[in-house]
Amino acid sequence: MDCIFCKIAKGQIPSKKVYEDDLIYAFHDIAPQAPVHILIIPKKHYSTILEIENDDKELIGHIFFIANKIAKDMGFNEKGFRIVVNCNRDGGQTVFHLHFHLLAGRMMHWPPG
Repeated sequence: MDCIFCKIAKGQIPSKKVYEDDLIYAFHDIAPQAPVHILIIPKKHYSTILEIENDDKELIGHIFFIANKIAKDMGFNEKGFRIVVNCNRDGGQTVFHLHFHLLAGRMMHWPPG
């Protein structure tokens, strides 16, 4: 498999790591769309969120728990943040490994795009 996010999670491609455990890896986006732009990825490869199954509920909950931890640890929890998941091309997905964008550090607008 030639997945850039799998390679980042395995340490084969350098990244600016924010968090890592057995299930997930979080790192700063190389093309940030906000002052804080962190990607949170499962280490297990899922091409899109459509591949999530019933057995994956704990993983998804864990991702949101760690997003909260990162927000608190980095101090942007009080002002607020946004979590975004894009699915497939029309949904804005460009890397086909499930990932969660954690965005903060500026006022977010609605609709997003």
